[in-house]
Amino acid sequence: RLMDEAAMAAGKPEATVVAMTREEAEHELQISTWGIWEKEVSKFDWFYSGTELMYILEGEAIATPSGEWSSCKPVSFSVGDLVTFPAGMTATWDVKVPIKKHFAFPFGKPLAK
Repeated sequence: RLMDEAAMAAGKPEATVVAMTREEAEHELQISTWGIWEKEVSKFDWFYSGTELMYILEGEAIATPSGEWSSCKPVSFSVGDLVTFPAGMTATWDVKVPIKKHFAFPFGKPLAK
């Protein structure tokens, strides 16, 4: 309970981006076992029903947190980035170059509707 209050006092968690080679991502995270998702150049709103990890295989995008998450920083990501979005975050995606990614929900989707 104290941890929940401390986390709330610190504000919303940020999305993170870490550069990683495909070989490192495979060795450390077995990304080839994850799902694959692709999207054309577009803009759309998204809700993260669980903490999502993604490894960018192709393309480029910017995700701008929205709603209750709008105080968080936008994140840009492209080929070779490992991106983590926290559960509950809402964001507007702006896909600049058609994107292809591996994705996983390591803790499930507790907020799925």
